[in-house]
Amino acid sequence: MPAPTAVELLWGTQQRARRGPKPALSLERIVGEAIALADAEGLANLSMQRLAERLGFTKMSLYRYVPGKAELTALMLDAAIGTPPAPTADWRAGLQTWADLIFARYSAHPWAIDLTTGQRPIGPNELGWMETALTALAGTGLTGSERLDTIVLLNGHVRSLVEQLAPPNVSEDDYATQLAETMAAVGDDYPAAMAAFAEEAATAQSGNALQFGIDRILDGLAVLIERRP
Repeated sequence: MPAPTAVELLWGTQQRARRGPKPALSLERIVGEAIALADAEGLANLSMQRLAERLGFTKMSLYRYVPGKAELTALMLDAAIGTPPAPTADWRAGLQTWADLIFARYSAHPWAIDLTTGQRPIGPNELGWMETALTALAGTGLTGSERLDTIVLLNGHVRSLVEQLAPPNVSEDDYATQLAETMAAVGDDYPAAMAAFAEEAATAQSGNALQFGIDRILDGLAVLIERRP
């Protein structure tokens, strides 16, 4: 029997053996352990050998379930982003929930962002996220291309914030100290930055770049939607 493809594994369409002893492993367990390894040590440190050792099996035994790392990471991505929120008829509330939740999923598994680029097989969860956003935009008068571009725009904003807010190499207190020392030394050469930081400190309010960006994207969409019949 030929090895299953990533598409067959994602959608559960591969032929299954009907006879023989009960498998010692399961695809769900393999994918779950792979996600745990990537969460703890990063995607670069994931290998079939490392994964087999964590599971207590040989590397060759894993190939009975998944033919290689490319197929494994496709399954990991779809499992990591999980099921999407339920569709809603309120386009703005629906997209707000959509962006908040996908931000939380990416934040829990930042390595997943690296797996969402380029041409690749799409799994049921990832397609479900797209379906939810498109359903929210149904009836807005936006074209199919514009609805798809809206998803790209929101997803791009979320992805960039997750990457920027990834766990730093230094603590937040140390970072704040370093920034304060830097601005004290060179702030006169960067008056606009100095003024913005000073105003933020004076109001005791830190910015919420995620929500600010979501609001501006949705504000722009609202203007475009109002122009449509």
